[in-house]
Amino acid sequence: MDDAHIWMENLSDERVLKFIEEENRRFREFIGDLPERLIDEVRKHYYLPNVWGARITKKGTFVKINESEKQLIKLLETGEAVVDSRMLEEELSDEILLQSFTADREGKRLAYNFSIGGSDEGTTRIIDVETGELLEEIRPSLRNIVFLDEGYYFARFYRKERTPDGMEPPAERIFLKKGDGEVMVFGEGLGPGYFMNLQRSTDEKMAMLTVTFGWNRAGIYLGPIDEPEKWEKAYSSDVPAYPIDVIGGRLYIYTREGGGLGKVIAIKNGKVREVIPEDGFPLEWAVIVNGKILAGYLVHASSKLRVFTLEGDSVEEISFEMPAQVYPLDNDGKKALLRYESFTVPYRLYRFGDGLELVDGVEIEGEFEVGEDFAVSKDGTRVHYFMVRKKGAKSGRAWVFGYGGFNIALTPRFVPQVVPFIERGGSFVMANLRGGSEYGEEWHRQGMREKKQNVFDDFIAVLEKLKGEGYRVAAWGRSNGGLLVSAVLTQRPDVMDAALIGYPVIDMLRFHRLYIGSVWIPEYGDPDNPEDREFLLRYSPYHNIDPNKKYPPTLIYTGLHDDRVHPAHALKFAKKLRDIGAPVYLRVETKSGHMGASPETRIRELADLLAFVIKTLTF
Repeated sequence: MDDAHIWMENLSDERVLKFIEEENRRFREFIGDLPERLIDEVRKHYYLPNVWGARITKKGTFVKINESEKQLIKLLETGEAVVDSRMLEEELSDEILLQSFTADREGKRLAYNFSIGGSDEGTTRIIDVETGELLEEIRPSLRNIVFLDEGYYFARFYRKERTPDGMEPPAERIFLKKGDGEVMVFGEGLGPGYFMNLQRSTDEKMAMLTVTFGWNRAGIYLGPIDEPEKWEKAYSSDVPAYPIDVIGGRLYIYTREGGGLGKVIAIKNGKVREVIPEDGFPLEWAVIVNGKILAGYLVHASSKLRVFTLEGDSVEEISFEMPAQVYPLDNDGKKALLRYESFTVPYRLYRFGDGLELVDGVEIEGEFEVGEDFAVSKDGTRVHYFMVRKKGAKSGRAWVFGYGGFNIALTPRFVPQVVPFIERGGSFVMANLRGGSEYGEEWHRQGMREKKQNVFDDFIAVLEKLKGEGYRVAAWGRSNGGLLVSAVLTQRPDVMDAALIGYPVIDMLRFHRLYIGSVWIPEYGDPDNPEDREFLLRYSPYHNIDPNKKYPPTLIYTGLHDDRVHPAHALKFAKKLRDIGAPVYLRVETKSGHMGASPETRIRELADLLAFVIKTLTF
């Protein structure tokens, strides 16, 4: 199929750069000074302290925290900063985004990743915690570092070049680094779509390696941590699964085998035993602490915790006063550190050992209420959604967020730019659509491939319900959620009064040819397969723009440093809508990637989103 705008996939083309410059100017003319009048409110909430990662060591608990105008990796107990993003920015004279980090259990070595402008691909540094000495710097960045007494394992993602064993990119391999040498220890022969995650058992003796294909199949390998040649497959399934721990010679595994709601099994000497059976709601995760299994369930997309013995006997249930997401950040076998987040709580840290203990946290002031309701989709499926508003507020304005894909559940979360909207009387809505994991694996599979239309129908049902109740509605989605909103925009523009489409996947016939898009084939389908191409073409937003439809004001936003979802998706869609005179605006950030951006760059982007919603919903 001919593509008149394929030239826009070349981000160095002068015509593309001119288009971006003109569209950024058009958006600034449209939005005026409203972002500047709102930015301090966004900044206030964005800069609330927020913990995003943790590692328990003998030296103390290292946390990655956003704090005021900086990103830090520091010791929770003493407040001592080990890595400071501002110092990196001074050193490199550029905008820095701190990404992931880990440390050895002794707390002596720490590895962290950072990137310029929010790109996925960045730099890894390994430092001596005691002296601050830089031990190694590696480009492009490594992932999944697992420290050994001597050296470490790591995963390398091949984006553009072939793997050492000659496989086409994108693909991943596990390596062992000792001294100046490195050797590939796992992944030979595996092509695109396979991802790997290496863990160490809490007694530090065993390697537990998970190999997944897309977001669907899993194989688990087990063996002595120091002898990768002895790692052998212990379990495989056609559903998501991962190892929990090795206790008393038994490998405990989380799996979605059966009805797809999640359960815990144990394997010893090749014999499989069910420990925690499926329940009425999805089991999302499990860890083993002090001889007990702590399990996290999703009940209508909100976390509930249960404690079991190692034999599967129920001991205790733990619930929270408001809908929230709760998940483990780290676990050393004696205690686990859990992160709690809700719509008005940026974070709380809980420690679980013999019981649940609040360690730290932040929440915003004000009286808010969180409601829950259901819409009915086209095929009769009930679609759950949250609604957050100021107590007693009824403005008739709703900002609706959706995603629906890749086995990702939309659970309660703190969204900084949404708080000023709520404080003005607006309602923030989060919809739990098929394609996610809110109701188990079947819920996910009902929103994949040829069933992707279910996701759009679910979102339409929520928007229609709100419109029927008198709300003016702004529909918002990012990444796969950008696909969601752009598809609903082209199918049913009447169910929204404004659309916000961020860092989106939109051209469903070429997504697999742009950057690492081919790894999404298991979720979306293969455009080169005639049968898959048929259902992809039916909903591909880029191919379904109708000049006879009346589209609402639409903001498409992306970043030139996005090296995961190619910015051309956004550019081409915006150009095609502009060509038919639709009220579309394009915002392209020059220093932002799919993972985000430096704090101030991100704040400016969020302030623009808030301004667009307030302006188009005519507060």
